Amino acid sequence: MLRVERLRADHEEALLAFERDNRAYFARSVPDRGDAYFAEFAARHRALLAEQDTGACRFHVVLDTAGELIGRVNLVDLADGAADLGYRIGERAAGRGAATAAVREICRLAATEYGLEALTASAAVANPASAAVLRRTGFTVTGETLLDGHPALTYHRSLTPDA
Repeated sequence: MLRVERLRADHEEALLAFERDNRAYFARSVPDRGDAYFAEFAARHRALLAEQDTGACRFHVVLDTAGELIGRVNLVDLADGAADLGYRIGERAAGRGAATAAVREICRLAATEYGLEALTASAAVANPASAAVLRRTGFTVTGETLLDGHPALTYHRSLTPDA
């Protein structure tokens, strides 16, 4: 079973390795983060932790049964009982239910630990696997949008404490 842990300072090295190892894989479905992201990773990691400390966001890593970092799942823009969900699972764990399990766990945490009542998310039309994860975890389509200039659908899920 995988574990979802709140992002900490000591995740930095493993998170950077995960992002580097999966850069080409992610670039096939989402815009590349660019060289500056990797060159300035330590400062960015500290900034994410500082932002998390404000309560506006909750960043998480996804670990497999061996404790290896296989993904990320984040809640951003927490306000008025809601947040926006984002996630990415690395190539070696893709297609094995890790994204679905991580999203289910973050929905549980959002309701029980963070007191949220609803989550929103978006998935590019060209990324049907991400849309399938959202549908499997109880999200419903609410509209259309653009993600980095590409057509996407928006989703919503109401949460209950037994999420």
